[in-house]
Amino acid sequence: MSVKVEKTDEKNIIKLTVEVPAEEFTAALNQAFNHNKKNINVPGFRKGHATRTMVEKIYGKGAFYEEAAQIVVNGSYRQAVEESKEDIVSGPAINIVEMEEGKTFVYEATVAVKPEVELGEYKGITVEKADDQVTDEDVENELKNIADRSARLVDVTGEIKSGDQTVIDFKGTVDGNAFNGGTAEDYPLTIGSNQFIPGFEDQIIGHKTGETFDVNVKFPEDYHAKDLAGKDAVFAVTVKSAKQKELPEINDEFADNHSEFSTLAEMKEDLKKKVQERKTAAAKTENENKVVEKVVENAKVELPQPMVDTECRSMIDNYANQLQSQGLSLQDYLKYTGQTIDSMMEQLKPNAVKNITTGLVLEAVAKAENIEVSDEDFEKEVQHMADQYKIELEQMKKFVTEDQKEQIVEGLARTKAIDFLVGAANLQ
Repeated sequence: MSVKVEKTDEKNIIKLTVEVPAEEFTAALNQAFNHNKKNINVPGFRKGHATRTMVEKIYGKGAFYEEAAQIVVNGSYRQAVEESKEDIVSGPAINIVEMEEGKTFVYEATVAVKPEVELGEYKGITVEKADDQVTDEDVENELKNIADRSARLVDVTGEIKSGDQTVIDFKGTVDGNAFNGGTAEDYPLTIGSNQFIPGFEDQIIGHKTGETFDVNVKFPEDYHAKDLAGKDAVFAVTVKSAKQKELPEINDEFADNHSEFSTLAEMKEDLKKKVQERKTAAAKTENENKVVEKVVENAKVELPQPMVDTECRSMIDNYANQLQSQGLSLQDYLKYTGQTIDSMMEQLKPNAVKNITTGLVLEAVAKAENIEVSDEDFEKEVQHMADQYKIELEQMKKFVTEDQKEQIVEGLARTKAIDFLVGAANLQ
């Protein structure tokens, strides 16, 4: 196999011309034939027993060319990339140049290569330091959250107010006619949750359990159901039940019931430490983000479109995996949301550009500052992974592929570059 590298008119786009020996294409043709022969009908032969020559006489010489070409490209492309010694950052656009049995198989792969980064100012970046101070109000809010989670629900005896949890029946009409989705019974609604269109929940406030009344609203102009957008509607509403939260008194007894401490003072002190840990971590992340954003703003880099497209597809693949874990397919998601792969790509493009640019700039900083990832750094990270999966270090190492190792090292280098930038920054 031979590989020729050519520049194209587009910046950071190259073309690999790959030549594969004729015998490999012949082998791929045989593989394609064997894969399909059991489904091929040839007069005078039992299904699956006709030779390739006989099949090609009936269906044409190129009957298996398309599948064979795919086999050859899939089997040779990775080696071609390695032989090119180029830092390729996108999937290939394949063009078959020569495809005939008995002749060298030739194809072109147009790909993006990693763009160069021109760093601007990256040392001594001045940013406003994130606040990590814990106030008494922070601690009180923590206590209120705990109290809210442990509150019990009691019947509302008076008028309904915001925050109350109701169960209602409703029937909506537009111009006196019922509409799809406008009627329900025993519907749970927390007042103030903004589940319904503006004005609906506000008009329940002040009423009591058992009352029936009209709610007059107007559908927003941008309402998803176009036939209702901008129209006035009347809902006949019946409140079937209403409950409110009864909060426990926050005192020593509360501390004894909801913590490992017997006094409220001890509980507050512990909460203060926990809030401080969270605030410190959040402030660290915020400081890092501010510094990195400025360094990226100061740098210059031109991203080739195929690189951005590849990142978008990777993000879609990751999202598809998340959906699958929830029992949904990407196709179902697209159907429900009315989106397409192209519209998702367009929507994800800004984040893809940000992700790629940030990664390239941090990589450039690491290179400029001779930041390296040691074997000890790598081992420590793999140990952390092993601890998460609760397996031995050596066993974890066996699971880590070469590609994953490369990704881990790149991630550690970026982390070190961020630490360097923050350490060199002027946090005010």
